[in-house]
Amino acid sequence: MESFVLRSWQMTQPGAPLVRAEHSVSQGSLADGEVLVKVAACGVCHTDLGFYYGQVRPGRALPLTLGHEISGVVVAAGAASQNMVGRKVIVPAVIPCGACDLCWAGRGSICRSQLFPGSDVQGGFASHVVVPGRGLCPVDDRALAHSKLDLSDLAVIADAVSTPYQAVLRSGLIAGDTAVIVGAGGVGGFAAQIAAALGANVIAVDVDQARLDALAEHGVKFTVCSKDKDPGAVRKAVTEKVKGEGWNPYLWKIFETSGHPRGQETAFTLLTFGAHLSVVGYTLEKVNLRLSNLMAFDAAAQGNWGCLPSNYPGALNLVLEGKVKLTPFIEKRPMSQINETLNDLHEGRMRRRPVLIPDDEA
Repeated sequence: MESFVLRSWQMTQPGAPLVRAEHSVSQGSLADGEVLVKVAACGVCHTDLGFYYGQVRPGRALPLTLGHEISGVVVAAGAASQNMVGRKVIVPAVIPCGACDLCWAGRGSICRSQLFPGSDVQGGFASHVVVPGRGLCPVDDRALAHSKLDLSDLAVIADAVSTPYQAVLRSGLIAGDTAVIVGAGGVGGFAAQIAAALGANVIAVDVDQARLDALAEHGVKFTVCSKDKDPGAVRKAVTEKVKGEGWNPYLWKIFETSGHPRGQETAFTLLTFGAHLSVVGYTLEKVNLRLSNLMAFDAAAQGNWGCLPSNYPGALNLVLEGKVKLTPFIEKRPMSQINETLNDLHEGRMRRRPVLIPDDEA
């Protein structure tokens, strides 16, 4: 029976350098519904930093292999998933059970039995990862070749792209809507591209002008650098632009992707009649808000956790069709540089989203 050597980088305690580990996984050790994915790449998310620095508690005890933005190839499978062997796939960052009341109600993102690679099970900072076969997003070989992308480029779809994609879908955004993205880095940058691809008039708000400039060629029609502006001033700038262009002054779709208290305050201040506010970013900090604005504007606010596996093909298609660009916004590094990469990301030295590629040292 074929056996595979699984090499990984494991977190043994918060903040300590990740250490290399190695063990064997055989075909026979896989449960009926499990698959073994040979990792092509794994993106590094700020959620990984939250686990690594002890700000967020993972779902299982240490030692733990982090990483939940995974693309790869299925190389072995249990009996129920044999049809997936040999397929290129994206592994969902949130894998619902598919059988509970929440899943049946269409709310699999909050399934209480969901699995989150790199938290509930060992993750993708490794040569291979064992995950459930359910919900995997297959990547068509012909479409991938036509796109001129590599399978490793697609890793960030598993969170940085799919999460804002679901948020945009749930907002009810249609062509011609005014969409405002608060926080234009990472997830926010992809949210802006997705909204633009679906025909919205996209406005991006961020404290970093360089982030805003990077989106100028990717569908964003107006930017506001909020570094020296209070939320009221940002609202004024956005409102004047919308009025001047004759865009829809109502029913705005607002996406808070900064994960920062000031960003959340700014996003809430942007509420207008019939607006939909999607909270995608996360912060432990509290924010003082006047909730009555929701009543006065007959507006809605909704949180968004991850993305249902059923929505992944739509996000993937936008990428493969060239409507959402990945390569200008990612930086590939060997996985053996994982400790340096975590530190660089934490210290703000990376302009692009890190994507780690397994190497001989992994």
